[in-house]
Amino acid sequence: MADSTFSTPSASPSAPAGPAVAGQKALPHNLSAELGVLGAIIYDNNLYWRVAEFLRPEDFYAPAHQRIYQKLQARISRSSAADPVVLMEAFEADGDLAEIGGPAYLARLIEKAAFGPEVYDYAKLIHDLSIRRGLVDIGAELTSRATKGEGELIGQGLIEETEKRLYSLAERDASGKGWVDFRNALAGALKSTEAAQNRDGQVSGIATGFKLLDLKVGGLHKSDLLILAGRPSMGKTALATNIAFNTARNCVRETLADGSRVTTHGAVVGFFSLEMSSEQLAARVLADAASVSSSKMRQGDLEKVEYIQMRDAAVLLERIPLYIDDTGGISISQLSARARRLQREKGLDLLIVDYLQLVTGSGTRKNDNRVNEVSEVTQGLKALAKELSIPVIALSQLSRQVEQREDKRPQLSDLRESGSIEQDADIVMFVYREEYYVERLKPGDPDESDEMGKKKFSDWQKRRDQVAGKAELIIAKQRHGPVGTIDLAFDSKYTRFGDLEIHHPDHQRE
Repeated sequence: MADSTFSTPSASPSAPAGPAVAGQKALPHNLSAELGVLGAIIYDNNLYWRVAEFLRPEDFYAPAHQRIYQKLQARISRSSAADPVVLMEAFEADGDLAEIGGPAYLARLIEKAAFGPEVYDYAKLIHDLSIRRGLVDIGAELTSRATKGEGELIGQGLIEETEKRLYSLAERDASGKGWVDFRNALAGALKSTEAAQNRDGQVSGIATGFKLLDLKVGGLHKSDLLILAGRPSMGKTALATNIAFNTARNCVRETLADGSRVTTHGAVVGFFSLEMSSEQLAARVLADAASVSSSKMRQGDLEKVEYIQMRDAAVLLERIPLYIDDTGGISISQLSARARRLQREKGLDLLIVDYLQLVTGSGTRKNDNRVNEVSEVTQGLKALAKELSIPVIALSQLSRQVEQREDKRPQLSDLRESGSIEQDADIVMFVYREEYYVERLKPGDPDESDEMGKKKFSDWQKRRDQVAGKAELIIAKQRHGPVGTIDLAFDSKYTRFGDLEIHHPDHQRE
């Protein structure tokens, strides 16, 4: 391994002559390692494939080394030879031979070539030093902008922008993989299908805990934006909370050889609760887990056995990886920054936002109307899902036009007033509980002599009994699968959705 990782160009005998590195401020680098890797690849072009996955031209400190590696990359990638003679002709044809040190420098690279495992180790060192230089650059720019106070960003904005740059630097290789050939994409698709075949319930994504929903959508998939919409009191938050609890409760994580952790089952869940406080949301989860009435919990009217159930459930819930942020009026940039931080520090496999109309835009575009602002939020959430490679569930309110129809089941057209929600979403689902509307049609108690009134009341009771404890989850859009309606059970006592007890194996309505 090369000795010095912080050598300066003037002190290193390995530096190319001329203006290639002249005048640059000394930053973390190792020119000897750069020489060793370049020389090794020129000597044996097959060594390029050992480092190509992570090593980029801009990882090299010396501009001449960047250009040489770029030329090697271009030729070897298309199965062309890249020996000293060919390289010399290529640089000469471009008029760049003198700038990279001439024929003598290309020959010197061969003399300094690394061999065996050193090639990979040196390449990793070059990559690491490149990241350090990136950190220095971010720190210097932050110091300059914070000191001078220039630009439109306030202090908090600088923090968010810097955090985003830091995250991009940390995830550079994972998120910046660029073009993927179809062979690799196909391998990923086959792997997902194989995973589905080997799992109970044939679910390739994260299981929600609702069997019919999982069968319909195949679980929650990475990079997907799911919209869960409905009118007030339909149970949007309750359903989202149930999914959060189910996935976090079933979370299993493994530690890999390199010390990193991966989720093999369930999910680490982040929940932005912009309408309810974290305590209120936790109380809902606790009522669900303990099978205790949420209203009795609020009133402090629990029986002894119920209190014991709640206490035991709380002990179990303390261990689940469910993280809540109840900051009100959060911007899409703040939300994204906090999601990145959670994934970096604790892990993050599923993000839930309750609800997206309470998220504000960046504020950079003046005189924007609310429709454009919501569009910015949905686009930001979709971009975040792709960036973090996780499913994002965003709850959404619906327009009042639903209430003006006789059939109050939501439709995609009810989202049109909210900008690009339908366009950006991979899946759009509506929660609908007819029981809510039937309860509000209850006629007055009839007199003994009022036969018409008795019949009206009796008809209402029959209708109420038919819809009591039932809900519909309407899948109105799905990019990768069919639409349709799923029947669910709803228990208002525990604010809990569940699979409806059915007699047929498939109770999904097309």
